[in-house]
Amino acid sequence: MGDRVDVEQHRADVAELLAPLAERPVEEVRVGTDMLGRVLAQDVTAPGALPRFRNSQMDGFAVRAADVAPAAPGTPVTLPVVGDVAAAPGAPEPLEPGTAVRIMTGAPVPDGADAVVPVEDTDHHTFNGAAGTPAATVAVTRSRAVGEFVREPGSDVAAGAVVLRAGTVLAPHHVAAAAACGITRLPVLVPVSVAVVSTGSELVPPDAEPGPGQIWDANGPALEAAVRAAGARVGLRVSVPDEPEIVRVALERAAASCDLVLTTGGVSQGAYEVVKDALPEVTFRSVAMQPGGPQGLGRVGGRPVLAFPGNPVSAQVSFVVFLRDLLRRAGGLPPVDRAPAVLDGAVGSSAGRRQLLRGRWVHEAGAAPRVAVVGGPGSHLVASMAAADVLIDVPAAATTLDPGAEVTTWPL
Repeated sequence: MGDRVDVEQHRADVAELLAPLAERPVEEVRVGTDMLGRVLAQDVTAPGALPRFRNSQMDGFAVRAADVAPAAPGTPVTLPVVGDVAAAPGAPEPLEPGTAVRIMTGAPVPDGADAVVPVEDTDHHTFNGAAGTPAATVAVTRSRAVGEFVREPGSDVAAGAVVLRAGTVLAPHHVAAAAACGITRLPVLVPVSVAVVSTGSELVPPDAEPGPGQIWDANGPALEAAVRAAGARVGLRVSVPDEPEIVRVALERAAASCDLVLTTGGVSQGAYEVVKDALPEVTFRSVAMQPGGPQGLGRVGGRPVLAFPGNPVSAQVSFVVFLRDLLRRAGGLPPVDRAPAVLDGAVGSSAGRRQLLRGRWVHEAGAAPRVAVVGGPGSHLVASMAAADVLIDVPAAATTLDPGAEVTTWPL
């Protein structure tokens, strides 16, 4: 592999390789569950006003404000009730002066009415159990100003106003806003399609029982989850044995169907490094970091390919350091910023490589948050990776960091 490459240099090389993926096409999706988690490509405007018509904000009585102006506790104003308006299709009759109509929340306010008196401010107190024909009169015990509890057309969204902004990561409340405006489809970015290819004859799927010398494939499920969490999608996920021709065919198939090919395993200095054997045109190098030193990048079938190490922690760390933010940016999501932190305890490290140690935030009452190392540095220790919420970035030149030392962390 030659001399070790600096971490930031490899990050820059990966970014250059994947730069074309940042220009994402746009597609329209149906408003509903299909849009959840997708990123809006353009501003979306309301085709009409919302609310579409004047409606009541409360269960109560629609009145003319002038008719109830004298009302107060102990000196109510009594009005005849001339109708009943439910939240249902149809337009109510105009309201004559000196009268009231019973009205429900969301029901259209009659022409002539300019205020709604909540039922709590009348002698009715509640409408529970009072379905059907309303009482003949209502005694109003509190005055209301013009416009009180009346929702005017366009008071939520004016026709042509922006309802959802480009870059919005669509969630259930965005579904509600779009549906309420009568919007049926939304323009979203097409996510990067990633093929995840695990290599190793020893790998078996999670639902199989490993035989002698076999292990469950952790990288396939973990990287599929990481890809999805970064706003991309997994177009293909396969596990292949350590046979170069089989690997080559699988990678060409992956390149034919996906934007990016991501492999794990077969990139180190052993005798059976199948990815290196299958991809002679790809650049393989040693990056000055631990875990995750062996890396590969290049193209297969015209598509970019990144080759990560096979140890599960190395693969996950490689994803965080080299790929996560690029996928997020391509999908319209903000990067996950590195954050400063203070060490909870002493840390030892080998000089010459950046150590990316698994860490966890330590919170104590009255003290600033600190980070502590979780587990050992081994690239096979998946349990400590599961217990971590950050990677602690130890500079390559450091051999010892004392408690209280400032470090950089990569949130997981």
